[in-house]
Amino acid sequence: MSLAPVLTVDGPSGAGKSSVCRLLAERLGWHFLDSGALYRVLALRARAEGIGEDDTTALAACAAALRPEFEFQPGEELARVSLDGQPLGEGLRSEDTGALASRLAAVPPVRQALLAAQRAQRREPGLVADGRDMGSTVFPDATLKIFLEASPVQRAERRHKQLIAKGLDASLPVLVAQIQERDERDARRQASPLRPAPDAFRIDSSALTLSQVVDRIWGLLQERMSQRDQDPD
Repeated sequence: MSLAPVLTVDGPSGAGKSSVCRLLAERLGWHFLDSGALYRVLALRARAEGIGEDDTTALAACAAALRPEFEFQPGEELARVSLDGQPLGEGLRSEDTGALASRLAAVPPVRQALLAAQRAQRREPGLVADGRDMGSTVFPDATLKIFLEASPVQRAERRHKQLIAKGLDASLPVLVAQIQERDERDARRQASPLRPAPDAFRIDSSALTLSQVVDRIWGLLQERMSQRDQDPD
């Protein structure tokens, strides 16, 4: 029995993965896994329970016990996330939460604890998975693997516009430094470091519109699905 098809989109923070994946999932009618949100949920729970970043046993146990609920609304870029029936709100997407999530994601027992939860999202008619190691580790047999990237400055500018639109103060140089620091941490970590899978298609979104990126991936997926139908083995 063949498994449901999977499209993985990996890449650094701010490359546009969430926006691209949401549009692709809607167009395909597939499920969507926002793996980064799982680590952000863990960051919030660990902080609330006072679990230190060096307490790997407690962090892994906390990760294994998480049962977040994701609700995706048409037209919305990000999922609405609840934990124990309570919406997590804007705190889930804050810069501080993202930074802590990145540090926790470098803990091997944490990644292992969340692996089964991520793979369980693979179901018919298909899955679009957004993250850092979706194609390299979580779904190595994915139908199509994309590595989406953009320059640190371009990614910082995008984030700066988002924060300003929300009425929040933001320093562009600070955002650039934070993004570069996170890139280095993600690339250096021992567990599933941020790097393209050997068979991933690399797309630089720096000079592309959102629709151009989506259309390019759509075309690649249609080619791959056609090959899959012709050679199901």
